[in-house]
Amino acid sequence: MRKYIAFPRTEGRASRQAHVALPEGTYERELGKEGFFGPATHMYHDHPPTGWVAWEGPLAPRAFDLTKMNAEQASPWDAQALLHNAHCKLRFWRAPKGMDHLARNADGDELLFLHSGRGHLYCDYGHLELRAGDYVMLPRSTMWRLDSEEPVTALLIEATNGSYMLPEKGLVGPHAIFDPAVLDTPLLDEAFEAQKSETEWQVRIKRLGQISTVTYPFNPLDAVGWKGDLVPVRLNVSDIRPLMSDRYHLPPSAHTTFVAERFVVCTFAPRPFESDPEALKVPFFHNNDDYDEVIFYHAGNFFSRDNIHPGMMTFHPCGFTHGPHPKALQNAFKQKSAATDEYAVMLDTRDPLEIAALPGGVEFEGYRESWKSAPDSARAAE
Repeated sequence: MRKYIAFPRTEGRASRQAHVALPEGTYERELGKEGFFGPATHMYHDHPPTGWVAWEGPLAPRAFDLTKMNAEQASPWDAQALLHNAHCKLRFWRAPKGMDHLARNADGDELLFLHSGRGHLYCDYGHLELRAGDYVMLPRSTMWRLDSEEPVTALLIEATNGSYMLPEKGLVGPHAIFDPAVLDTPLLDEAFEAQKSETEWQVRIKRLGQISTVTYPFNPLDAVGWKGDLVPVRLNVSDIRPLMSDRYHLPPSAHTTFVAERFVVCTFAPRPFESDPEALKVPFFHNNDDYDEVIFYHAGNFFSRDNIHPGMMTFHPCGFTHGPHPKALQNAFKQKSAATDEYAVMLDTRDPLEIAALPGGVEFEGYRESWKSAPDSARAAE
């Protein structure tokens, strides 16, 4: 167990409660450890912490428009690599109408997030119908294939040499955010029986990033039964019921959906805004100084960002101060609408992520400039 030197102290003008009743004319910035779970200090500044006028060097925030990647990949192993480290690989897949082979990931558990489309997933365990907004967790070495009814685009998040688990929910209990009872498992139904055949099938197995192909004279998805607690699960974002507080803006860690070795996956879902007039109503400025942060924007209106639309992805490296864009900052203590209208997937990794080679035109080059200024009307004095 890591032990920190922790003894809260206050110097100068500061809020008694984080994210609430900021000192007049100040901007709050959180410096935290362990992804909002560790010790933290809240600084109160005269100027917006992202009010820079120039930026040089590799730590710059990045944004990518994945909707500009139109090439279809016949296999998930051909999907466009986005970001990676030793424990996690993130890819973007524009799937074919139907896979003519089975895939099997021997490098780690696979998490699929369907951004668009609908279809059917067939695997060792049976059949699952899929629609936009579905997470599907496939345990390591599960054989599977996808048949699309509508064109499918998906994020593929590999827990390299690791496993996905549900987060500890602590004081709020195991049924908060989503009840594990809403997790669906594959069915050995009529659709699964209909896909069985005595014709030749190939299984493409990925191990250490290399592909091996095994050929069977029959379809190896031929199970007649199974029992156990190692099984794929499906969760749709519409079944996520986010934690809320009328009087306090909760950190991203409150929205954790899955945990893996040295990274977490969170889901931002629609929720009412905080009603307390002194409480922040937008994400607070923060340095997440132990984790890299990735957000994939799935659907809705992203209230804390400008020039972001569904299908885009942002990347904030560890050590980079970030927070709401200037227009959102104006509404830090007030909102015209009653609730957020957004679905987004966040990936926080304990180890630095590397950016893969991406097609030309995918990166939004002006992203680092997008926080440059914040009008004085956004200050806590309002």
